[in-house]
Amino acid sequence: MPKLKTNKSARKRFKLTKTGKVKRMKEGARHILTKKSSKRKSRLKASTTVHKTFEKKMRSLLPYG
Repeated sequence: MPKLKTNKSARKRFKLTKTGKVKRMKEGARHILTKKSSKRKSRLKASTTVHKTFEKKMRSLLPYG
C-alpha cells in the first residue's frame, strides 16, 4: 500500500486528542478586536472540538494523526 498524504492545511489547523476527537481553535480572534468585549475575546482563545458530523472528514485529512 502507498502512503497516504496528509492534507497540509488541515495539519496546521487541527489536532487529534488522546481520545480521538478533533481539536480546533475558534475563529474570530485574529483582527477587529477593538469592538469585541474582553469576555468574548477570552472565550475565543479557548480551543474546542470539531462537531461529530465533520469528524470522519477530518480523520481522512489527517490519516496519521
